[in-house]
Amino acid sequence: MKAMILAAGRGERMRPLTDRTPKPLLPVAGKPLIVWHLERLARAGFREIIINHAHLGDEIEALLGDGDAWNVTIHYSAEPAGALETAGGIANALPLLGHEPFLVVNGDIFCDWDFARARDALTADMLAHLVLVDNPPHHPHGDFSLLEGCKVGAAGTAQRLTFAGIGIYRPQLFADIVRGTAAPLAPLLRDAVAAGQVSGEYHRGRWVDVGTPERLTQLDIDLRHAC
Repeated sequence: MKAMILAAGRGERMRPLTDRTPKPLLPVAGKPLIVWHLERLARAGFREIIINHAHLGDEIEALLGDGDAWNVTIHYSAEPAGALETAGGIANALPLLGHEPFLVVNGDIFCDWDFARARDALTADMLAHLVLVDNPPHHPHGDFSLLEGCKVGAAGTAQRLTFAGIGIYRPQLFADIVRGTAAPLAPLLRDAVAAGQVSGEYHRGRWVDVGTPERLTQLDIDLRHAC
């Protein structure tokens, strides 16, 4: 199974930190945020990783190179200025991702979910499998509910949880997106959820949406204290 790290966002909420440094390269406890992903993916046995980029993408390539430092092979999917949004970025990278299910992780999160679980997460009748977490203070109403049988629902009596930015997808989910066009992921997921083609799981471990300088600082403090 291949993995993709989404690293094309401009990081407006992180400015001025991201004016000269792409958000995935911002340091956390002594190393860039994206390196935490690479290390954990490598430990989980992933060997081919695709990284999309737009804003200051040359810096990402210069730092990470071909991935040899982590015993992985990195392929880059460059996007135009402004990027292609999440689904557009994934669709643009499909020639690199291939025809089998693949793992996608947001480059601006920190999570200790075991990436090795991705290989067995997606059953034959599902288009996507999502990792869900407790709702953070800045997103109190969540995104989806986790129903009986591990299916994901848009609403219902079950508590709504937040999509962690970690998913396993079949390429068919992105079949209608023209390569090179911008497209958000949320509408695709909502349609697949309505069709009963999305499964999920609840992750109780550490998860941080590193979307502001304050959250970045707090994560840095927490990880340093944990070491």
